Amino acid sequence: MDPTPTRNAPSLADATRGRILFGGDYNPEQWPEETWQEDVRLMKEAGVNSVTVGVFSWAKLEPRPGAREFGWLDRLMDLMHEHGIGVVLATPTASPPPWMGRLHPETLPRDEDGRVEWWGSRQHFSHSSAAYRRHAAAVTEDLAARYGSHPALTMWHINNEYCTFDYGDEAAAAFRRWLQDKYGTVEALNRAWGTAFWSQGYDGWHEVLPPRHAHYMKNPTHVLDFKRFTSDMLLECYAAERDIVRRHTPHIPVTTNFMPLWVGQDAWKWAAEEDVVSVDSYPDPRDPLGAQDNALLQDMTRSQAAGGPWMLMEQAAGPVNWRGVNHPKPRGLNRLWSLQAVARGADAVCYFQWRQSRQGAEKFHSGMVSHAGERGRTFQEVKRIGAELARIGTEVTGTPVLSDIAILHEWNSWWAGAQDGRLSSEVDYAEVVRAWHRALWEAHLTTAFAHPEHDLTGYRLVVVPQLYLLTDAAIDNLLAYVRGGGTLVCGFLTGVADEDDRVRPGGMDVRLRELFGIRTLHEWWPLDAGSTAECEGFRGTLWSEEIEAEDGVAAARYEGGELHGLPAVLRRGGAWYVSTLPEPEALRDLLARIAEDAGVRPPLDGLPAGVEPVRRGGLLFLLNHGRDAVTVSVPGRHRDLLTGADVAETVELGRYGVVVLEESQ
Repeated sequence: MDPTPTRNAPSLADATRGRILFGGDYNPEQWPEETWQEDVRLMKEAGVNSVTVGVFSWAKLEPRPGAREFGWLDRLMDLMHEHGIGVVLATPTASPPPWMGRLHPETLPRDEDGRVEWWGSRQHFSHSSAAYRRHAAAVTEDLAARYGSHPALTMWHINNEYCTFDYGDEAAAAFRRWLQDKYGTVEALNRAWGTAFWSQGYDGWHEVLPPRHAHYMKNPTHVLDFKRFTSDMLLECYAAERDIVRRHTPHIPVTTNFMPLWVGQDAWKWAAEEDVVSVDSYPDPRDPLGAQDNALLQDMTRSQAAGGPWMLMEQAAGPVNWRGVNHPKPRGLNRLWSLQAVARGADAVCYFQWRQSRQGAEKFHSGMVSHAGERGRTFQEVKRIGAELARIGTEVTGTPVLSDIAILHEWNSWWAGAQDGRLSSEVDYAEVVRAWHRALWEAHLTTAFAHPEHDLTGYRLVVVPQLYLLTDAAIDNLLAYVRGGGTLVCGFLTGVADEDDRVRPGGMDVRLRELFGIRTLHEWWPLDAGSTAECEGFRGTLWSEEIEAEDGVAAARYEGGELHGLPAVLRRGGAWYVSTLPEPEALRDLLARIAEDAGVRPPLDGLPAGVEPVRRGGLLFLLNHGRDAVTVSVPGRHRDLLTGADVAETVELGRYGVVVLEESQ
């Protein structure tokens, strides 16, 4: 099961107060103040109880250096409080005003070719710039001092979607300091980076630069450390602003929003620094696996919140504006995906944004109030969602989503495995993780995510889709888990490298080879795009491996080709090794069978295709991701909290239908 939170700090519960937060980003500075009264009326009608304000308001708050124009925000905060709507107040530091780049050009980030990223968009700041940090701290300090005691304030939102890479001179100096703290000496850095290769040995710290544009492939460990550094520098920016607002308001929770499975942040490390873990989620409504993408993100975010409630900071009420073709959500899909988030642990369901903008780069990104206005379908559906969340809030908030299965995921492994010069560009780490999560999701098995060094003893089954890089501590943790009676299933290319991206002797750590019963891993055999490897009972994709077994038992063998007769799936006791990526149905059946042997079963058997069951607390959520109505067998007597109707033995789920069942006494 998921671990429980241990930090004694403000939490999402301090903001929700027994209700599900519902609302979204509100940008009143884009509208005349007479529109604010209309906004409040519609918010009350829709059941909105929370708005996020100020995310991109720096130029409005500080139009010139040192100026402070808080009058509009004073009036807005008072208006929200007057109408019982809480405010998640953002620091505006994701988008510095043009004057900053003009007066302090060193605050502008540079890409790996040395080109400046100018103002005129957003996220145009260098995380290492002393001038940026100084101005960000000053505006944050004044915001916290002015609004820390305002009764409308319920949460702080720091910056927005941290995602800036910087290869400039100030970042280079910070990178050298970071490396000195990590390695101590240049000699240690040379050993860790393997600089004996290609005459890359450094004679002094002054020679070390970010991995800028190079003639050919870059040093992989250099690139890996730069990604670690970037995550840490952005985290320093977050922590500096967080500490300012915490000093003024120690009782108010603090968050910043993650992006969906984004490669640039070590979110395990970041989540430990947040009071509330929040995320933005934008699956494509035309994607038949959009619901699974949602579920993966929700399971990961809940796990980063140590198994506790989390916040859906952003989703779209309709179309977005960045895809080649931006489709609206069909009728009912917004409601379905919102309730799916609640089923998987969200205690806050919010949107970007409240009112659709009339100008700017996101004027075609939907809002809760679309260009069609209050009579439009989007707002009418939003009203229904708000009413239903209010109906179930007291029964749902704060309750856990339990899982007996953990998927192991780690950013350093992702960064290292995505290097240039790898064996196959067809292998995409995030897609491999999605494939394994999809297999469990389609088997109706709720999963958590865990870091490979986390305590795994509470899980019956642990799966590792792929962890190319594993520390010694992580390997020891996996061995201890299996020795303690746990069941472990590992995918291909796991345990290949250590923390410095140094290939381990034998191509896989010897302890893992012993665990899986592998005598020798002779060769990796990546597969071409669209090619498959025939195996007993299924076809493998992406990858295959030439393995010689020691005392592991082949659960399936390769058939035909160079690997004919060699093990494709190997088992030794409670440890399984899958040396290819089985096609979706085969992977689902394999993991479902292993899970059942480990004592893990879905919440409900015999479900129609497309119906997702999730247990949260004492409630059973049933979500129909299909367009056709289905009948679901639910033994016993229940009450649907959404409608108040009694349910006996069966329940009808219409197109994109949802029920939230409480067992009747």
